[in-house]
Order: sequence, then structure tokens, then C-alpha cells
Amino acid sequence: MNKKNRFPLILVVLVLFFQSLIGITAQAADEFTVKADAGFAIDADSGKVFFNQNGDTPKGIASITKTITAYLVLDAIKQQKITWEQEVPISAYAEKLSTVPDLSNVTLVQGQKYTVRDLFEALIVQSANACAVALAELIAGNEHTFVDQMREQLIKWDIKDATIINSSGLSNVFLEDQIYPGTQKNDENLMSARDVAIVAQHLIKDFPEVLEVSKIKEKKFAPNTTHPDEMKNWNVMLFDGPNYKAGVDGLKTGTTDLAGACFVGTIQKDGRRVITVILKATDQEKDENARYVETSKLMDYCLNNWSQQDIMVAGQAPSDQKELAVTDGKQKTVPLAMESTVRLWVRKDMDPKNLTFKTTLNHSLLDNAAISAPVYKSEKIGHVTVSLTQDTLGYVQANEGASTELVTTKAVEKASTSELIWRKVVHSANSIWKVTAQTANSIWQVIVQTADSVWQKTTQLFN
Repeated sequence: MNKKNRFPLILVVLVLFFQSLIGITAQAADEFTVKADAGFAIDADSGKVFFNQNGDTPKGIASITKTITAYLVLDAIKQQKITWEQEVPISAYAEKLSTVPDLSNVTLVQGQKYTVRDLFEALIVQSANACAVALAELIAGNEHTFVDQMREQLIKWDIKDATIINSSGLSNVFLEDQIYPGTQKNDENLMSARDVAIVAQHLIKDFPEVLEVSKIKEKKFAPNTTHPDEMKNWNVMLFDGPNYKAGVDGLKTGTTDLAGACFVGTIQKDGRRVITVILKATDQEKDENARYVETSKLMDYCLNNWSQQDIMVAGQAPSDQKELAVTDGKQKTVPLAMESTVRLWVRKDMDPKNLTFKTTLNHSLLDNAAISAPVYKSEKIGHVTVSLTQDTLGYVQANEGASTELVTTKAVEKASTSELIWRKVVHSANSIWKVTAQTANSIWQVIVQTADSVWQKTTQLFN
């Protein structure tokens, strides 16, 4: 083969090679899975869903429950109902629960001094179940009333299919006569992976200081009491842990026989924060750190395959509503555009130019889908939600999404009285002409049909 013939062949081979690489990347992004009963991942800021594997089915969440408890504690502090340094009385129930073998705890003793800060740190770092109870009793008087508050909070977040029966996430088996009224001996808290992500998102957004606690690797609990304990964070993705991953600073583990090994994690990297959820890691029997292995894979998938891009810049018109009719204006329409630039999360295998627009007009400004003159430049007449047509994952909650105001790009003055009168004359003339033309056409059709009928009968007569 001579050199002249080689070049086209090499070019074809290179093109095919790079096409195959693109195909592999797209396939990998589309077919990624985790070894767990459920997996879910979102952008912490926008709520954009990056991954959903069976994420809408309620499942056991074990101590991930404590993220809800933590939220209510932090909210009570914000509302000045309690303070960080406030002493927390320990009930006989909380004391007894703190000594149950095989449960994650720190030792609580009635009469000893524990602050809200002490118990909150133990709640997050050590996943101390008795501390959840003690904090619940402080805030609500008893755990059952606190559970009611937990349920109310979830409803505020539009979480309606969760089952919450205690503040710790334990199975009722361990709670003896303290179980929530109407529940059964083996009942546990249940939530979907999506709902877990929603709770984590609210917790981190509303109270980012929780991350200062969730990233604590080791700490001594209540050193000035008769029963101090060494706390060790169960999250082994923190610094120097066996599954250490740079940027991970939370959030909460959970383990019961029903729930299996669970973990809601969060990582901050390159100016973005991702929240991941793994419920019941399926390889736990082979690897005690399976939940963290799957979390690491899921975090890498999100960080490597999803990027935020400017899809539509301010001043561009949405394809479904480029203009709006104007009543009594010098111009009969006014052009529209998006007020601000729209940024979307785009997966590598998705086409950022294939967009779907959903325009919602402010109908209080309109009459018969038209706006009355005068119309001012930059007048807000609705909003536009933009999404990738290929992206079916959406956002973690229905009210989230990439949207911008829809505004007018020009002013339209009201037409003069003489011009409006002339338009009415022209409109009336057009209407009369249209009716006349339709009538004439109908008469002509009758004449043609009659003539045709007469001709046919005449032909038959002479034949």
C-alpha cells in the first residue's frame, strides 16, 4: 500500500476509534448501578437528581433516622427553645437504653451533667441511640410527642410515604414498653432513598454547622462524668479511615437487620457538594465496608459524569413562546426572552441542545392570551422552566428546577384612537367580506349541484 492510500485509511480508523470511546462513555453513564437495594444521589444545592436506583420505595433506614432528630434539635436551638450548653436530664428509660449490649451508645447516668452539645455530638459521631431519646425528651417532653414532631416536619418537606416510629432508628424489639402507640414489636422506621436525600439536603442547607460535627473522627464523651466514653465515628470515609475519600465530611450511617448497612454521605469537591444514599449494601457479608465502597463509586460517578453548563443565555427566547400577542398596541406582538442565563446539569451522554421548555404565563396580566398595551420593556409576564429532553431524572422535589423569568424585550405603545377605529373598520370589512364570500360560495355550490342533477336527468331521458 502506498503512502497516498494509507492516510484515508488511518483517518477512518481514528474516527471509528474515537466514536467507540464516546459510545463506551455514554453506555457507562447510562448503565451505572450500585450494589445495594437502593441508591440515590443529588446535587446538594439545586436538588438535581444524578442517580436513582429503586430510590422511591420505602426501606429500612436504621440510624439515618437521626438526621431528622438532628434537624429538630438544631431547629429548637435556632428558635431559642434550648441552648447548646443547656443541661439535659436523663430519664430512667434513656439510662437503661444506653447500656443495652450490641447497640451503638455512650453511657448515660441519671444525675450526671450532660449538655445538649455533648448529646448532639454523640448522636452524630457515635450514633448514640440513648442520646436521641434524651434529646427528644428534652424538646418534646417524651419521645412519642417528638415522633409526632418528626412526622410533621417530614410533611412540611412533602415527604408523605415515610414510616417514623422513634427518634433513634432502632427496631421496636429494643424499646420494650416504650414503643410508639399502635406499632408492632418488629416495626422500624422506613423511608425511600429519595426522601433520605431530601432530609439530608435540608439539614445541610439550613444547618451547615452539622458538618463540623459529622466530620469529627474521634472524641471523648463527657470526660468530667463518672462514665466517660471514647467516641469513634462509624464513617470510615473520613480522613485516615480505611475507605478515606478526600472531600467527604458526613453524614450518617445506619445498620439494623432489616435495613442492612446504610449510609447517607456527602462530599464537597471543586466547588460543588453531592449527597449520596446507599440503602442495604448487598455485599456487606463479604465486605464490612461495602456501603462505603458503593458510596465512593456513586460519588465518582456523579462528579465525573455530570457537569453544570450554561444552556440558554439571558436574552434568548424559549422555543415555545417567542412572542406574545398585544391588544391595542402599535405592534400586534411583543418579543419575549429569558431574563437570566439558565444553567443545567448535563450528563456526558446527553445532548445539551435538545431542550424542553415549559412556559407559565402570569394570567392576571393577560386577557385571551394577550397583554394590553402599553407594554413596557423588561416587563415580567411569566417564567420558563428548562430541562434536557433526555433527562428523565428531574429534581429531588417537584418544586425544584432550572427556571428564569420571561420578560418582554421591547416596549409597545398603545395605538392612537384613529388607528384603533381604522382597525375596527378593517376588521368589520374583512368579516363582512368573509361572510359574503362564504355565502356566495354556498350559493354557487347549490347552482353547480342543481345543474349537474338536471344534466344527469336530461341525459337519461334522451337515452
